[in-house]
Parts: sequence; C-alpha cells; structure tokens
Amino acid sequence: MNHIHDNLSPFKVKISFAKVIEVLEEIAGSDVDYRAAYAKGLLKEIEPYPELRDGIESYQQIEKHYLRIKYLLSDLFPTALTHNEIKAVTIPFDNYIFNTTERLNKIISEAGEDFEIIIRDFDEHQFYVMNCLIILNYYYGSKIDFSTPIFYDIPNAEGIIKHYRILYNADFLEVFPTEKSIALTQEDINLLIDNYDDLALWKEKFPPGSWILKGFGIMTLYDNSVESAISNLKSNLLSNDKGNDLKRETIETIFRSIYKIPDLRTGFAAFSSDGTRLKKADFEEEMHSFLLTGMEEECRNALGECSLETLVGQKKYFIISDVKEFLIANPEEKGFAEHLLSQNVQSCIFAPVIKDEKFLGIVELVSSEPKQLNSVNANKLDLVMPFLVDTIDRYFSDMQNQIDAIIQKEYTAIHPSVYWKFREEASLHTTDKNARDLPFKEIVFKEVYPLYGQIDIKGSSVARNEAIEKDLTVQIERLLRLLRFVSDNLKLPVIYQNIFELEDLEKQLKETLKADTESLIQSYVLNEVHPMLHHFKDSNEVVRAKVDTYFKSLDPKIMMVYDARKDFDETLSLINKKMAFLLDKKQEEAQSFFPHYYERFKTDGVEHNLYIGASIAPQLSFSHVYLSNLRLWQLQVLCEMENEYYHMRPSLPYDLDVTSLILVFSTPISIRFRMDEKRFDVDGTYNARYEVVKKRIDKSNIKGTDERITQKGKITIVYSQHQEEVEYRRYISLLQHKNKLGAIETFEVEDLQGVTGLKALRVEILYSQPEDSENGYTYQDLVKELSVKN
Repeated sequence: MNHIHDNLSPFKVKISFAKVIEVLEEIAGSDVDYRAAYAKGLLKEIEPYPELRDGIESYQQIEKHYLRIKYLLSDLFPTALTHNEIKAVTIPFDNYIFNTTERLNKIISEAGEDFEIIIRDFDEHQFYVMNCLIILNYYYGSKIDFSTPIFYDIPNAEGIIKHYRILYNADFLEVFPTEKSIALTQEDINLLIDNYDDLALWKEKFPPGSWILKGFGIMTLYDNSVESAISNLKSNLLSNDKGNDLKRETIETIFRSIYKIPDLRTGFAAFSSDGTRLKKADFEEEMHSFLLTGMEEECRNALGECSLETLVGQKKYFIISDVKEFLIANPEEKGFAEHLLSQNVQSCIFAPVIKDEKFLGIVELVSSEPKQLNSVNANKLDLVMPFLVDTIDRYFSDMQNQIDAIIQKEYTAIHPSVYWKFREEASLHTTDKNARDLPFKEIVFKEVYPLYGQIDIKGSSVARNEAIEKDLTVQIERLLRLLRFVSDNLKLPVIYQNIFELEDLEKQLKETLKADTESLIQSYVLNEVHPMLHHFKDSNEVVRAKVDTYFKSLDPKIMMVYDARKDFDETLSLINKKMAFLLDKKQEEAQSFFPHYYERFKTDGVEHNLYIGASIAPQLSFSHVYLSNLRLWQLQVLCEMENEYYHMRPSLPYDLDVTSLILVFSTPISIRFRMDEKRFDVDGTYNARYEVVKKRIDKSNIKGTDERITQKGKITIVYSQHQEEVEYRRYISLLQHKNKLGAIETFEVEDLQGVTGLKALRVEILYSQPEDSENGYTYQDLVKELSVKN
C-alpha cells in the first residue's frame, strides 16, 4: 500500500475529515434552512465510508474518494474562488497535495509534465524535526516559534521561475500518542531545543511512527516572486562563497523572475582604472557585455554620445524601449544602435555602478522584444542596485588585494620574515612629516649566516638537445614519406627539390646538432614545405587524406612535431613544481624554529637561499643552536626531496636524473635589498666570495679528476673548515641511524677562480619505497595533484 507520508517521520498519518463531518452533523441537526437539507444529503452520501471520519492512510483511498472529499470541503474551497485562490489540501511540510483549486492545477500544468512539486531547500532533517515541533507545540503546549518562510519554485509556461510562499492552516489537525511514543519531561524538551542539529536525539525522543497525525491541513500559496528573487539576489551577492557570486545564469534567472521577461539577458562592462575605457570584467569569465565589441574599448566608442552623457555625465539609467525607433530618432548613434541590434537587443536598460564617486562599471539588462524594458520597469533596479554596487566594489577590492599579494609573492623578494623592516621604513614615510621627502633607506641585515642548497637536473642541456633531435628526426622522416607519396601521384619537379633538401637536413642532423639547427629546420618546414602541402590538399582526395593525416600529427600551437620536447618540458616543469612545493611547505615549518629569510629559484631544478641571524628577528634571542637546527633541517629536506623525486620518477614522461648540493659557509655576512633591482644581494666585497662559490661550485670536479662533485643518488656537502665537516658528520650519523643516508666519501674540490681549499662530503641517499606504488600512482595523478597544489 502506498502510505501517505512515506518519508521517515515521527507520525503515522491519517487523513481524516472528522471535524468537517462534525460541523455538517450540527448543521443537519438544526433543521433550519436549505443548508440542513444539503448537510443531510452529504452525510448520507459519505455514510458507507467510515474511513473518511476514522482516517485514510493511502494515496489510493484519496483518489477513490476524490469527489466525496471535494463535496466535504466545498465550504473551505468555494467554487467561485477556484480560479482565484492557489490552494490545496496537504499535510504540513509534505509535498503530496490534493483537492487543488483550478488556479493551482493550471500553474502545475504549465510547469510541464516532468515537473515535480518540491519544497525549496527542505531536507529530511528539517522535515523530521519540524514534525517533532508540531508535537511539542500541539500536545505538550510548548510555545516554540519554528515558523520560517518556505517556498515552491515553479516555472510558468514561458520558463520563468515563479516563487510561491507556502502558508499552512492546521485548524483541522490533531496529534495523538501511540503505545510507541515516549513521554517527555521539561528537561527532555529543553535538551531538544538546544540540539536542533542532533537528528539522532530527536529520533530517540520521537521514534518513527510513534505518534498519530489525524486530520488535514490547508495549504495556501501566494506569488512572492519579486520579493523572493530580490532576497535570492541579496543572498548570492552577499555570500562569501565566490562560486555563487555574479554567475550569469543565476543572475539572469533572478532578474527574469523580477521582470517577468523570459528572454531577459544580463551583462556587465567594467570601467578601466582611469575611467576612459570599458573592458570585460576580470572577475567573471561567464559575464558577457552587450556594449563591447571586444575585450576593451574607448567609452565614447562603446556607448556613443547620448548614453555616455546619461550614464557618466548625469549618473542615471540609460533606457531604450525600442532600439529600432531609437536608431531612427538618433541617426548619429547608428554604430551604437546597430551593434545592439546585431545581438538581437530590441530593448535595454544600462545602469551605472558608482561607489564613492568612482565609476566601477555598467549593469546591462537586454531583451529581444521591444518595449519589454522601459522607463517604468527600470525603477525595479532601484531595489537591487545597492547590493550590486557593494558586491562589484567588493570584487574589485578583492581583485586588487589578490594582485598585490601576487606581486609581493611572485615579483618581489619581501619575504614575511623581513617584511617588518620594510613596513617600519614605509611607516616612517607616512607618519613622520619630516621624513616624507627624504629618500628611502636601503634595507640591510647584518651578521646573518647563509645556507645554500639545490636539487639540480643532471645533464638537462644534453637531455633537451636529445629531445629536440628526436622530434626533428621524426619531423623530417614524416615529411619525406609524405613527399615521396605525393611525388608518385603528382610528378612535380619542385617536390623532388624539397625531398633533396630535407634529406640534406636529415644528414646534417645526424652528424651534429648545432645551435641554429632547430630554428633552421623549423623555418624551412614552416615557410617552404607547409605552404606547398596546403596547396596540394586541393589536388585529389588521396593526397588530401595523407596531407590531413600529417598535419593532425603535429602540435597545433607550433605546427611541428613536439612529442619528445613536450615530454621533456612537462617533466622538467613537474619536477620543479613538486620540489618547489615540498620545499615551500617544509619552509613553513622551519620558520617556527626561528624566523629567517628564505628565497628559492626554479631553473633546471630548484635552488634555495636561507639567511638566519639576530638582525632578522631582533625581538628574539638568537643562538647558534638555531643555525645548527636549520642546517640539519636543510639536510633532511634534501633527503625528502630526493625521495619524493625517486617516487615520482616512474610516472614521468621523460627519464631524468637529479643531483643535490649543500654549500656550508660559517662566516656571517650582510645582505642588502637592492632598490634598483628590487631584490636581496650580498653586501660588500668580502661577502661577494660567497656568491662566487655558490655560482661555480655545482659544475666543478673532484680535484685531480674529471668527475663532477655531484652525482645522482647522493648529496654533496661543500665546506672549507674542519669544524664544518665535524658538524655535518654528526647530522649524517643521525640520518644514517634513521636509514635515510648511507656511505660517505670525502674529497677535495678543484680550485675555482679566486677560490681554493674547498672540500666536500658526498653521502649516499637510501631511498624508501614509494607509498603510491601499490596504488598505481600515475603521471596523470601527479599532474592533477600539482594543479591543485599550485
């Protein structure tokens, strides 16, 4: 049996008309006028059906007694108002309705066959608790105000979403406990009203089906579309969820409800910072502009004289109720009007968005029907413009904050650890009147200890050249096969000329890859061969098919074979992103030890500089313990970065090796922020020695050999003083104990220009098993992971 109230509920529902029948019995007993005769006749009609009084428990029974129910409720649903009132019988908070008025039937019919009437934003939790609250109020006499606006959203015949507020009349409902119900104390009730979100508690106190809801409710709807649409617009605009803000489809749906225009479209054009141009809004890709022909345009060109004066000069809405009539009356605005008509804009409203006397943009409402938008309904915009203005202003502020944050993070070297020093200097120039006209001081941090490390792609130049050679070889082979095929079909001498020249290029490529070989071959292919192939496509079907197949095999951006190079470039990019991300993440933890300056660079690998000392954080007490801690941290992080690469290597499209290096420098130096270059650099001639070593050390060899000091699978630690070796041997011993490092080598480094006496430790890395190997960690997984993190 299809029971009423199939949703989980504390109620067992019985649709009963007992109260209506009792009123009829009173009327019949009075025996005064024609109403008594009518009541007697109706009572006789329903006498064989006691379930109408005792309670109906299935939809089938309601359908069976459809006409009898209609007669019973005729006083509550008068025929004279059936085309006026939007009304039906239901149970509170249930989506099942019956005995509907003709107007409600028409509304539901126009919504379409697939439409299902459902209360907006009303879930099972709310449904269950609301039913429990009925029991608390009706049976226990609690006075809990749980009234909240609830709505049906129903599209009309034109597809416009109409919003109907639901009002319930519960005069004909009664609530009874069953043997399964639990008697509640005041403490229980207090507990419940303090725990709305605890559905388990409500079900414990009101078990499913433990109460009887007998009778029926009357639901009345009224059209609340404009008020509801404005409320929805406020919610969307004021929400902190950026996914909801200013989405074109959402805004259009809301404005269509407000204006009752099914084809209404919305747009927005933003003013440039100097107010002379209109441009596509940066904050929303989906937001179209009906004023602009491109991404950006001069205001006078986009708007024309008439609308420019109204919108900017008078700061008023500019309204055209009929664009064709506007064109006839204003021939000087031909370009503006024809641009609108080309987009099937027949009537429109343009509203300036102004905040604190600053023009932010123009809100655009357009319709494909003349007269639909006009000076009368333009006033509806007054209801929502304040919210649009505040939201758009917030967007621009957020965008500016994001831009400033990106500039600080990506384009300057103002690390958070030293930001206080810049702020202190800037504050001096804004608060001290005497200092405002003085030049800015250079920011210097003295007596800081440098730490340098890198994880480098070994032989990246050779690997890059190999990738280029592979692609160029494949390119020439494909062209030679194609041209030989074409020559068999067309017999043109010029084709033989191109075959000869390509064979010569192929021979040169096999001999050696010179610096200009790539550009030479690319220029020849793009400027000589490809134009000829495009001409051959018109010759015959067989040749066209071969030529098309060839062009489809090329990279669409550069129109050359770009397979090996793409794999190499993507591999290099992924390694750098992964290593940089890991290093940045670990740096966040290291800052908690003691604040220090940090910078990193992506090249063919990732380099990083660390500077620690009392001048970086003068409010704290600096100790060499923090330097030792940072050195150990650096060594551990390089181990982790090497392991991370070891794990990701099998999933990469191109196989490359990496090497790791640490430069130890125990003499404190000074670093200065170069105002002209907007970056930190070492300060002074003596300190420059550190930079010289840093730039030359990774390409140096072991003294007396041709072997590089860096090797794959090992970390090289370069130092100059004996105590530095002792210190790092302690760190290595700890990491050997943790099975992170293995055997150690010691050697001298070849003399560099201006630098001698360097030594090095080289320690083997013990790789752990990749955690993701069992789960089939793939290249696609890696790309997805890094796209989220970066």
